[in-house]
Amino acid sequence: MAFPSSFAEFLGNTHVVENLRAAIAAGRFPHSLIIAGPRGAGKYTLALMLTMALECREQPREISADGRELANFCGVCANCTRIAESAALDDRIAEAIAAREEMRETDKKETRVLVQTHPDVLVIPPDPPQLLIKLGQVRTMIHRAAYLPVEAPRKVFMLTSSAFMKEAANSLLKLLEEPPAYAHLILLAENIGELLPTIRSRCGVSRLGALPAEEIAALLNDRKLGSSKERELIARLSEGAIGRALSFDLAAYTAARADALLILRTAERSGEHAVMFKATETYRAGADGQEKTTALLRAMAALLEDVLLLQAGAGDRIRNVDLRNELERMASAFSFEWIERAVKGLDGVQSGMRRNLLRNVSLDAFAMELEESAL
Repeated sequence: MAFPSSFAEFLGNTHVVENLRAAIAAGRFPHSLIIAGPRGAGKYTLALMLTMALECREQPREISADGRELANFCGVCANCTRIAESAALDDRIAEAIAAREEMRETDKKETRVLVQTHPDVLVIPPDPPQLLIKLGQVRTMIHRAAYLPVEAPRKVFMLTSSAFMKEAANSLLKLLEEPPAYAHLILLAENIGELLPTIRSRCGVSRLGALPAEEIAALLNDRKLGSSKERELIARLSEGAIGRALSFDLAAYTAARADALLILRTAERSGEHAVMFKATETYRAGADGQEKTTALLRAMAALLEDVLLLQAGAGDRIRNVDLRNELERMASAFSFEWIERAVKGLDGVQSGMRRNLLRNVSLDAFAMELEESAL
């Protein structure tokens, strides 16, 4: 998908976006900003667009419906085009990881993943394999913030996750307390509660809200993506995040959901382990295994949330609408206390992933715990 050529192409949350554009136009854009919202809501795209508006050599302006001056970007100047090269973030991260793998072992341990397609704009993604923002990344940011911009009016540092190592979070406070006049820090967060209160208190916050499922389904229909049933399912599973809906891999999700259902069915029907062990054996180490495990955990969380919604009499809000009959059966079979333990177990598996525990063993242990608590 091509990067938007102007803010007019950013879908949804018009009021939030216009406020940020007006702040840039007025020279009041905060030095430290948290953009919060669900995965796929467009946080990274918006952050790049705001960065381009800050750094654009042409500095185009528009007038809003309420008479405010709004910043935009030309999309064609050297600053805009180089910043836009960071839009394919996964590709840039893969390149950085590949470059690190080519280093000597001693250098590899000291090198952190960073993305920089413009000398004055630094993107800091979670560093694998733990997928946390690490101390070395924050120290690099602090070091570079001490120097004036080279080619653009400002320096912009973008942290694409709110998952920090403790030392990295504490180190970030140094930059937040006394940011240089020419520097802006943009922090993206799915769950703002993950951030230290001392970080939150030093940042402005803009929240991207969810779009109605009907609106997303209509957009998918306009673009002729999938059947009507697939569009309805994707619209609900994307949780109001238009970016996630447009790139939703339904086949991958249903495969992860099938394994999640297998674990839940094993817990419900104790003693039937062979099929489950065969499935969890495929959740191995490495980046592919990590991605597969993350997809499984998200699918499991979505299923459990739907079961809770049915128990609460809010069946119109479930996401996995194609599994309604089975979810209703589970809502009758599982107690609220059991589901609460299951959610805590999911958190435990996620924590184990960050500590590099064997994923298939963690999943087997999780499934056995569910079975024991269901008895």
